[in-house]
Amino acid sequence: MLKYMRLYGHFFKQQMKVVLEYRVDFIIGIISTILYQSTSILFLSIIFNYITEIRHWSFYEMLFIYGIAGTGRSIHHIFFDNLWVIGSQYIRTGNFDRLLVRPINPLFHLIADRVQIDGFGQLIIGLAILLSAMPHLTIQWSIINILLLILMIISSGLIFVAVNLFFSTFSFWIIDSFSLTLAAFWISDFARYPITIYNKTIRFIITWIIPYAFTAFYPAALFISHDGYKDLAILTPIVAIISIGASYYFWKIGIKHYVGTGT
Repeated sequence: MLKYMRLYGHFFKQQMKVVLEYRVDFIIGIISTILYQSTSILFLSIIFNYITEIRHWSFYEMLFIYGIAGTGRSIHHIFFDNLWVIGSQYIRTGNFDRLLVRPINPLFHLIADRVQIDGFGQLIIGLAILLSAMPHLTIQWSIINILLLILMIISSGLIFVAVNLFFSTFSFWIIDSFSLTLAAFWISDFARYPITIYNKTIRFIITWIIPYAFTAFYPAALFISHDGYKDLAILTPIVAIISIGASYYFWKIGIKHYVGTGT
């Protein structure tokens, strides 16, 4: 593990050197992501100009859900964004062979091959939303609660990674699973709102099939006193570990079916 941490540090530094060669692009990428993410908050604020709550969730409680989702998603966006292009840039081109002949785990190499700078913009806006919402919530922010929130955010990020890894793995059979992965990813937007506004079918899907509800709603419910959700909320780290384990197992099955396509 320490070997891979040191190795990733070298990959990360090299990627950042490349990125910072074009500093204007770096800044524009971050700003554009912040502006894009801000539109969702603007939309939410417009809604709350006409109503006081959504199914007993106030504006700042909704912001808290958004903040957890945004910061969790930024972990995936910054460090694991290369999963999106495994089909188009590695399998279709035959470039995946390069990863297989290196003396390191090919999944690690795939992940370390890219740092997505736009994700830093998502991290900034996610943290800004959290810091804006937290003073307005009736929560005692002790050290334990802050550490617990960090754990929930990390777990949220791992679930995003697990879902994308699972659907990206289909590229070993269909060459490029980008459309499939994107379709699954957009389901995560459901989790940025209280799941009580959805019917039982949608709640079941985003809780137990594609567990996006554990990326935002349930972690928020752990801190906000809404009856019936804290028992599920405390399962968030366990769901994250199980999801990562299941996705990695599926990845190992997929890699056994890899057949080089060439260019």
